Amino acid sequence: MHAKTSLLSRRTALKGLGATLALPWLEAMGPLNSWAAGTTPASKAAPNRMAFLYVPNGKNMADWTPKAEGDLPAELPSTLPPGAPYRSDFSILTGLTADKARANGDGGGDHARALSAVLTGCQPRKTDGTDIRAGVSVDQVAASRLSDRTRLASLEIGTEAGSMAGNCDSGYSCVYSSTMSWRSATQPMPKEVNPKLVFDRLFGAGSIAERARRDAQRQSVLDLVKEDFRDLNGRLGRSDQRKLDEYFSAIRDIEQRIERAGKFADAKAPQGFATPAGIPPTYEEHIRLMGDLMVLAFQTDTTRVCTFVIANEGSNKPYPFIGIREGHHELSHHGNNEEKKSKIAQINRFHATQLAYVIGKLKSVKEGDGTLLDHCMVAYGSGNSDGNAHNHDNLPLLLAGRGCGTLQPGTHVVYPKDTPLNNLWLSLLNRMDLKTQQLGDSTGELTKLS
Repeated sequence: MHAKTSLLSRRTALKGLGATLALPWLEAMGPLNSWAAGTTPASKAAPNRMAFLYVPNGKNMADWTPKAEGDLPAELPSTLPPGAPYRSDFSILTGLTADKARANGDGGGDHARALSAVLTGCQPRKTDGTDIRAGVSVDQVAASRLSDRTRLASLEIGTEAGSMAGNCDSGYSCVYSSTMSWRSATQPMPKEVNPKLVFDRLFGAGSIAERARRDAQRQSVLDLVKEDFRDLNGRLGRSDQRKLDEYFSAIRDIEQRIERAGKFADAKAPQGFATPAGIPPTYEEHIRLMGDLMVLAFQTDTTRVCTFVIANEGSNKPYPFIGIREGHHELSHHGNNEEKKSKIAQINRFHATQLAYVIGKLKSVKEGDGTLLDHCMVAYGSGNSDGNAHNHDNLPLLLAGRGCGTLQPGTHVVYPKDTPLNNLWLSLLNRMDLKTQQLGDSTGELTKLS
């Protein structure tokens, strides 16, 4: 690493054998304005990021939806209290519809359509063969136009592996119910569920052999860049040194968690089930580790676009760690049975707790005169509304962050019936200065977001 001027480039990275480590914003890089709009040149403005977090099988909507439009109340609906400390950092959007997740003459398959249409606004072709077709998803529209600004155009992650072939839902290929991101109508973007591989993608470099040698020697990526670090650290002020120390501590913590998770890989698994190496033994830790990696990817400006499928659509995962031994999908068909609805409510609240964790991590990172959360737009929700009804209108949608000053969170906004969900995605693209006229079934931008 060499600097030609007293100011560090925003693209400065620490390098070593088999590793490249991007840096967070430092004061030595010059002033960084929180808001993209205004008088600050684009080169000095904090970049806007977008993330899409997906949970399956809908919600108990009565437990999710605030009673009135306007400012979010002090007492949130029962699914949302985990996010109460961040009430001023997110909004609930009611009334949005994923029309192309509906049958529209194609019969059953609501789960497959829900995930594959949620970011595309396009009707997926009903097939369990290789002739799959959906549409370009909003994240990949952004990725294609930002690819020259970051090392990775986009990041696709999840916590539940899914097949890319076979029949998983009423004649729909399994790819539909396990994939949210689509580069083109016929090119799905598979997600990575192993945090070790995500970490390598973010911070690793060099050959496979070099990575294997580093793993065998248990070398930290920080050890590999220590010479560059010494050179840089000696030229930084105390504030930047402290920020760099916090950043390195976060990386070391993730490395240690991944290493600990790998130790469970050889544990005896149930018949027919093989636990992938590097995946934590608990679902909650898996979600949080993936969330931490997303935060690091944004913090270092390694990418500005991420999709995170917390569980595949139609997932029948049980949640015994919160006392729920029945499968999620099975319970979502509750038939208004109060006991089943109560269990669904607990699953919904568990997911909301993980969302609150991610929001808190984003808010804890200082960037410029704001926080990383201030410079993000994080959409969380499902392509199903009431899992029992399999309806795709009035979707459960939460939007967190301030989008570099282009969003005003802390409200409940109600839109007219059947307002296209893709109107929201179009609005987010335009808030990243990626002017787009049409996306899937969009009809225009949403109002009341700022």
